[in-house]
Parts: sequence; structure tokens; C-alpha cells
Amino acid sequence: MPRISRTVVITLVPVLLALGLAACSPLGTLNALTPGGQSERTEGLSYGDNPRQKLDVYRPLIAHGTAPVVVFFYGGNWVAGERADYAFIGRSLAAHGIVTVVADYRLYPEVRYPDFLKDAAQAVAWARRHAAQYGGDPQRLFVMGHSAGAYNAAMVALDPRWLAAHGMTPADLRGWIGLAGPYDFLPIENPTTKPVFHFPDTPPDSQPVRHVSKQSPPALLIAAKSDKLVNPQRNTGRLAQALRARQVPVTELYYDRVSHTTLIGSVAAPLRWLAPTLDDVAGYVLAAEAAVPLPAPAAVTTP
Repeated sequence: MPRISRTVVITLVPVLLALGLAACSPLGTLNALTPGGQSERTEGLSYGDNPRQKLDVYRPLIAHGTAPVVVFFYGGNWVAGERADYAFIGRSLAAHGIVTVVADYRLYPEVRYPDFLKDAAQAVAWARRHAAQYGGDPQRLFVMGHSAGAYNAAMVALDPRWLAAHGMTPADLRGWIGLAGPYDFLPIENPTTKPVFHFPDTPPDSQPVRHVSKQSPPALLIAAKSDKLVNPQRNTGRLAQALRARQVPVTELYYDRVSHTTLIGSVAAPLRWLAPTLDDVAGYVLAAEAAVPLPAPAAVTTP
């Protein structure tokens, strides 16, 4: 990259991204700068009757046989978010040969816990039923999320109640990916989060870490070392420890250069120099035939 262009990207884009994510604004800049020519998007598909129960599917244009399928849930503290803002996720994963579903879900104050988990499970069940229509393999199904979306993914993968409503179990997932997820956050301190989880009567079983079992699917957990919003040691580290204690394969990665917000942004083309998030996620999904973790150390420092 030329010196001037790289300086502009390094200086401005992370700031704009952080501000955009913090304000839950559209991430049009990252979408515009992330090529979509290697994928085909089918948008606005309904997986339920509510207007928020819609999803977009990104299909790789070049595929060798059927492809793995990832269902992605964005963050926003369960109060904000739009699937269109995360087109860069669908485009980036599809460019690696992965059918990607980016799903909306109902938000507070329309709903509270656990209704958005019902939506997440319903979207995953939709993806399993319809995967073949988009070149995907329903037997290679993953859930993925960032921040609040990582919580949704974790609960779908770990707590069998939600998929059971659709005749599925967590064993139907080949694995799951959590980016900067809150997995163990009681007592709730964030004032925005409190009403979402019925504070002060938050159910203890709302915490993903409480649902780990020997039957839990393999996991890839990624966090920013300097995350100021979701403590990585308490959440990512403690969940990884619980999974290992039950002999569940887990890969645990921590990056230096990213924050809570720029971690997900590093999947987009202009910010990939910040961290190898895309390569690690795509590599994990594509290597998961044997359902084992990647041969990575417990912590990774980005040079």
C-alpha cells in the first residue's frame, strides 16, 4: 500500500470504525472497501414472522463441492444492530469458500432475555434446512458472533434448550466461534444491559459458562488483550478453561493490536493488518473436518 494511503487507513479507519460500532452506526466504509466480487448475496430472507427475523446469505462464487456454513450474529448490547452493516463479514468469509448467513434478531425493548436466543436458534435451524440451496453442507454448520452476538452463538452452542425447539442439538454443530463474547458477566454492571436480562432478577442460567458439558461442540475463542468493555480473562479465558476441563476441543487466541470494537473490524479488507482474525476464523472452519482445534498456542501476539 502506498505510504499516504496506508497512513490514512491506519490513522482514520480504526477511529471511524470504533466510533461507528460504539454508536451502532452503519459500517458503510468497511463494507464499501471490502470486495464482494467473490460472493453472491441473497438478502432479506425470512426465518420467522417478525420483521426482525430476516437474514442475508453470502454464497461463494467459486466452490469445490459443498461448502461449510457459518451463521453470524453481530453485537450491539442486544439493543441495536443491523445485518446490512456486516456485509463485510459475509463477503470476507465467502471469499474463503464459506457459505455465510448474517442474521438479524429481535432487540430490547421489543424483547428481553431469552427471546433473542430463540431467534438465534431459529436462524441456525433455517440455515441447516436451506444450506444445500446455497451450495452449503448442513453437516458442516457453525455459529459465530461478536460481543453480544458471541453470547448468542455461545448459548445456542452450549445450552441445548434453544436448538431443541427445532429438533436439533448442539451436536448438530461442527463448532462455534466467539469474538470478544460476554460468557460470564454476573452481576451485571452495564446499565444498558441490566433491563435486557431482568436485573436484579437475572437468571443464573443465562450465563454460557454454566452450560459447558462434555457434549459441547468444539470452539474457537478470540479476544483482544486490551478489551475495555468485555474482560477477556474473565469471559474468554474462563470459558476456555471450562471447556478444557471437560475435554472439549478449544482454540483460544488473544490479539495485541485490536480493541473490543476493532476486533470485528479486522475481518474487513482495510483493517486486516490489525490482526489475523479472518485467516484464523476461516482456517478453523475449513480445518474442522476432524473436529479438532487448530494447532495454535493458548495466546497469540500479533507482530
